[in-house]
Parts: sequence; C-alpha cells; structure tokens
Amino acid sequence: MKKFQAQPGFVVQAFRFALDPNAAQEAALRSHCGAARAAYNWAVAWVGASWWQRKAEESYGIVEEQLTQWRPWSLPALRKAFNEGKHTDPRFAAWWEDNSKEAYSTGLANAAAAFDNYAKSKRGQRKGKRVGMPRFKSKRKARLSCRFTTGTIRVERDGRHVTLPRLGTLRTHEPTAGLLARVQAGTARILSATVRHERGRWFVSLQAEVKRDLERVARPDVAVGIDLGVKTLAVLADSTGEIRTVANPGHYDAARRRLRRASRIVSRRQGPDRRTGRKPSKRWQKANAARNKVHHRVANLREDALHKLTTAVAAEHGTVVVEDLNVAGMLRNRRLARRIADAGFGEIRRQLAYKTSRRHATRLVVANRWYPSSKTCSGCGVVKAKLPLHIRTYKCDACHLVIDRDDNAALNLAALAAAVVTGTGVAGDQDTAPAVSKPRGADQKTRATRPRRKASAGRAGGATLPHQRQTETRDRTQAEPLTLW
Repeated sequence: MKKFQAQPGFVVQAFRFALDPNAAQEAALRSHCGAARAAYNWAVAWVGASWWQRKAEESYGIVEEQLTQWRPWSLPALRKAFNEGKHTDPRFAAWWEDNSKEAYSTGLANAAAAFDNYAKSKRGQRKGKRVGMPRFKSKRKARLSCRFTTGTIRVERDGRHVTLPRLGTLRTHEPTAGLLARVQAGTARILSATVRHERGRWFVSLQAEVKRDLERVARPDVAVGIDLGVKTLAVLADSTGEIRTVANPGHYDAARRRLRRASRIVSRRQGPDRRTGRKPSKRWQKANAARNKVHHRVANLREDALHKLTTAVAAEHGTVVVEDLNVAGMLRNRRLARRIADAGFGEIRRQLAYKTSRRHATRLVVANRWYPSSKTCSGCGVVKAKLPLHIRTYKCDACHLVIDRDDNAALNLAALAAAVVTGTGVAGDQDTAPAVSKPRGADQKTRATRPRRKASAGRAGGATLPHQRQTETRDRTQAEPLTLW
C-alpha cells in the first residue's frame, strides 16, 4: 500500500484532545474498541490456522505440493475474508452491525502490520529486537483504541465538540480553537481520527495535514551538547562555553509516599480473583481508582516537563548533539532502573528528533554509542582508559584540568558537532571522527545476555586463553583533539 505523502510545505501533525463523553457515548466507544480487538483476534486465528494445519500435515509426511495453501495476511485479503464470514460467524453475526466498519478495519490493519513485522524480523529485514508471531489480545488487558479514516470527521464550529462516524458529536474537555482556526483558514485538512482510553480518560487524536512555516531559532550558529543523567536530568553545554544544568524533577520519587498509602488501602479491600471468580468490591474499585490517579498525575507531570525542556532546546540552538544511549540495557541495572525510567531518556531524544526537523529545520547530531564523551578531556583531548561511574569529577593527568564529569561530557558533545560531515547525521562514526585506537580493546558490541557467573574452560564465556588476554593501556591522545573555540 502506498504511503501517504504530505504536500510541499505541509507536515502531518496530530492534535490531541481529551473527551467528556456521556454514558451512552462511552459505551459506544468501548464497543468500537472491542470490535477492533475482536477483528484482530479473528485475523490472527484465520491466518494462523493455515500455519498450524501445514505443520500437522508435514508431521504426517505429506509432500510440499499437497500441503494446505498459505493464507495471505495483506489488509485487502483480510478485509475480503472478514466481510464474507461476518454474516455467518457466530462471533460477529449478532452484533457486527452495531459498530462502524472502521472499527473492524482497525483490527485487521493492526493484524496485517503485526504479521509483516514478524515476517521481516524473521528474514532479518527489521531492526531491533526479534518480533514473534502475533498473539491474541486479552479482553482484560488490551488497550482500548480505534481509528477512523473515512466518514464524517470534523471539528464543530463552537470549538468544544468533535464529530466522528457512528459515534456522533462528542464534547471535548478542552477547546479545539487552534485546529478549528487552521481548518477554517484552509491551512489544515483532517485526515483521520483515533480514539483511545488512556490514564483513565478518553482522548481523540486528529491527524491533519498542516501548512507550517519553519521558525528561526534564537541562536542558529550555536551548537549545544546534551548529557543526560539521573541526579541531573540534563547538562547543556554550547559551543560558546556556557554550561547550564536542568535538575531532575523526580516526579515518581516525590509521589512514592502517596503511592504506598494508596496501595495499602487497595490491599485491604476485597479485590478480584480470577481463580475463584470473585468480583471486586465497590470499595476496592474506588481505592484502585484513587491509586491510578496518582500514577496518572506522575505521568502527566513527566510529559509536561519533557516537552518544555525539548521545546526550549530546539527553539534556541542551530545544532543539537545527543548521545545514542542503550536505554533498554541501562534499565537492567536494578539499582538505577526506577530513576532512569522516571527521567525518560528515550522520550527526550524522540521529541528532539521531530521538533528539530519539523519546526525549525535545525540539525540533530546523534553521537555514536561508543564515543567516549565522559572519558575524553575537553581541554586537551586525552582519553582516559578507565573512568568508573562513581567518580563524578574528571581530572586530566596531561593538562591537569579539573571539571565535573557531566560538564566535561556535555562540552565534548558540543565540540563533536564540528567534526560531523554535513549530511551524515551521526557523529562518532568511522568516517566522521578521527580514527583512534581503543584503550581497552573494546569490541563495541552491546551485551545481549548476562555473562555466566562460573567460567569454564572450553566453553563460550569461559576462561580466556593466554594469547587472548589484553593488557590495560595508558591514557592516549586523540589524533586531532576536538575544540570548542
């Protein structure tokens, strides 16, 4: 299927609004989201049936030519098969007419995308973690979501209502004046709408094609390096030598006392038990809602703080340099996982990626994951062989520079912007940075599994042979030190 391309000078942007549906509208919203989940499960079962049938036939010794044909998982094929079977299938025949066709199309489209991701991952054509075969969505755990691409999708003229297919006119919790003014001026066109239940509320995201002029940044000739951390959320060092720090708000740590109290109250109530079929009491539901409200508030505060930080950075500097952090690996550290997750390192990079490109057309440079920003001296360029995490002050043995570890890393990231070849977009690669020897013989390979605790000779991860042992090298100097001035 051909991917949608925006017109020149236009960008595809989502406008998200909270909804205030009444009881009947909320029931309709849940029905549409449940229909999307049911259609997804039907597609997984329909395609998977042929796979299991072929596997059983192969165990009987049937030749390849006589095996059951593969069922296609493309969206047009799934739609055709679903429309043929929904009239007689007892799972849909009694109620499928109660919802919009877009609800079922949402589930089928998600199933087609899931099978595509599985096939590409198995062939090695998809980056990231291996993706398994699509599984059924649980009615109890599945996220409520439904997408509308056709029909009546508009923002009402009063600025407080939106109209969706089959759901009618729903009141928004906040005014839609920003999107309404663009639509009336002809600078925006609504493409689709997605309703979703999140953090105890219903939201609608209106995807629109918006005409947007690039905004000029305050200091286009200045590059800034951002070093993310736990104690200090971000250290900003620009190419002029100015260093600023952004304190970590620690929203989750601030709310832990209230969460403990709310969790104790929930534990004293009669909750649900799937083994015995016991239903939760009204008091448990009320206490659980109060606990969820604390979680939702923490998430909202974190989202607001990260948006303010990334917007300010993208609107001020012409070049932004960030690190390619292995956040998934960092979360395996049980001592720091909670604070790393609360900081939102991955979300900061994601927001900077689209805010620098779509709003200001500034350059975002991603430093190589193995670039030694903390070990490199920002004054003379000497790289330390070892710098443990508990050492928070960088002391250079060559030029005797004494500086905070995070400030030193941010200065090195800011200086790295000048070493990037125009158009590469990645700093620290072999073709963009000076070639230097590795101080400890690091193979630059992220560990996927935990090392064995007991080493045994002759096995993978066992004892190192004498000719494979490497000695620690001393501090080294880069071929061409990076400078800020």
